[in-house]
Amino acid sequence: MKIFIRLALLAAAIATGVWLWTILFPSPEKIIRQKLAEAARDVSFNANESPLAAVGKAQKVAALFSTNVEVNLDVPEYHGHAFAGRDEIMQAVAGARASLTSLNVEFPDVNVTIAPDKQSAVADLTLKAQSGGNKDFIWQEMKFTFQKTGGGWLITRVETVRTLT
Repeated sequence: MKIFIRLALLAAAIATGVWLWTILFPSPEKIIRQKLAEAARDVSFNANESPLAAVGKAQKVAALFSTNVEVNLDVPEYHGHAFAGRDEIMQAVAGARASLTSLNVEFPDVNVTIAPDKQSAVADLTLKAQSGGNKDFIWQEMKFTFQKTGGGWLITRVETVRTLT
């Protein structure tokens, strides 16, 4: 009986250790998925959001990107947009908040591929967005490129993926 109790305690200790390890040291894929979820949450807004909250969220979104980021968006029914640098990202987010009454962004389908050197990654995903009173969703395939830096994983490139129509 004592052996069974010792084995059960050992198994519980190992399980607790593994759980703590995954919490304290998440995989690069998990970190990237968290960054993308944070980006979608901070880009989204509703009509009654305060101006101070809007500025704060725009800064949080910009902080997810590297200083020399390149963004090329070509969403159907909207004009193509290209941004270079964190400041332009922040201005674009603030501009979208000023011109739309609300925006809901989700990334329902994310596939992360970590490079063999574990210093870069690509996230292929589907963007699902709905803006200010529109009943229709915008669906767009996107590609996010990440680079590992001293401060964590930052987005270095974003581009739309052309799909066959």
